Amino acid sequence: MKNDFLEEDLYKPIHDFLVKEGYEVRSEVKFCDICATKEGQLTIIELKKNLSVELLAQAAKRQRLADFVYIAVPKPKRLISTSKWKDICNLIKRLELGLILVTLNGSNYIEIPISPTPFDLKKSIQANKKKRLKLMEELKGRTIELNTGGSRGKKLMTAYKETSLHIACCLHMFGPMSAKKVKEYGAPSDKTWSILYNNYYGWFYKKEKNIYGLSDVGIDALNEYSELTGYYKNMLEKKLPQKIN
Repeated sequence: MKNDFLEEDLYKPIHDFLVKEGYEVRSEVKFCDICATKEGQLTIIELKKNLSVELLAQAAKRQRLADFVYIAVPKPKRLISTSKWKDICNLIKRLELGLILVTLNGSNYIEIPISPTPFDLKKSIQANKKKRLKLMEELKGRTIELNTGGSRGKKLMTAYKETSLHIACCLHMFGPMSAKKVKEYGAPSDKTWSILYNNYYGWFYKKEKNIYGLSDVGIDALNEYSELTGYYKNMLEKKLPQKIN
């Protein structure tokens, strides 16, 4: 694909394609790049060298006028297989727009990977049911807000880490014990054993068969996350006052 192309270079390939499909095509009609009519329906196509928020906003405005609206851009060489591209395509579908990709290498090949169809939100949620469940599980596993929205490059508090701190507090307050015993102190029954066994953070050590203790690294973690540590220790003291010295 040449690097010095203009937006108008996209016009002829798309024009020829539409004419072949039986459309009557006109360009630059009331600020619309391409207007095409067929069987009484109006299709508007906006041409740009790159996908952008400005292009999406412009296309969304055209939806007030047309039955179908497409955005047309040169086909990118590397972006297609990336997660970023998938996110862009999802947004285009969400806006109920169509996408035309033009290969400008002499063949002027036209692809239409997305057609403008109504977006079914319920169907989209159902298709991502597993991801939604994981998100809800993560939300339920959070106790207090220790993260800052929009932050980058910082350690984040996760439900897994919170549960690990809960377990660490139990071991710190009551000494080495089994996973079964830790669960009696309120740790999640479905995660406690695997957290102790896998020891992802290095906070625990195996004292003997099925008995785990808190390592020096674990004690450091309790100090590092003192706010959450205080929360869990307070909770344990209220729940099991007779166990506390």
